[in-house]
Amino acid sequence: MFEVLILAIALSMDAFAVSIGLGIKERINTKRVALKAGLLFGLFQALMPLIGYLGGRSIEELISGYDSVIAFVLLSLIGAKMIYESYQEKTEEEIRCVSNRIILTLAIATSIDAMAAGFTLHLFDLNPYVSVVIIGCTTFVFSYLGVYIGKTTGAKYEQNAEKFGGIVLILIGLKILIV
Repeated sequence: MFEVLILAIALSMDAFAVSIGLGIKERINTKRVALKAGLLFGLFQALMPLIGYLGGRSIEELISGYDSVIAFVLLSLIGAKMIYESYQEKTEEEIRCVSNRIILTLAIATSIDAMAAGFTLHLFDLNPYVSVVIIGCTTFVFSYLGVYIGKTTGAKYEQNAEKFGGIVLILIGLKILIV
């Protein structure tokens, strides 16, 4: 369960960073934006790994001898992408108004990487369905809090959150490969 919680935290860092950006933009309806961001980001961060897990099950026989190598490669690529993106200009800086459509689009965009992580869920000692609930709930909490952190502290933690998440995903991939 500990590994799944660490995976959930790492996967939620992208949504956390974007939520900080939303909090910087939206200073009037903070409570509403925080709740919407938490719900939508949490929902999509749970759905995408579930889709990845179910897709991985369909090809399980083909990858059975290489699943730990595939998990390492996928998690390392996702982690490296998160680290790279932490140095890039943020999409939320281009947003003038925080609408429902914007939050939904950001929720989908930040969760696509989690689909690849779903291929690794069968490697953990926890039911994959419980795992996606943990991922969704963790992302909800981080996203909700991220909006408030963005409102109060600005972009101070945004870049570091993505870097941290990327590093943790790479380390999880290494652990799966070694063990």
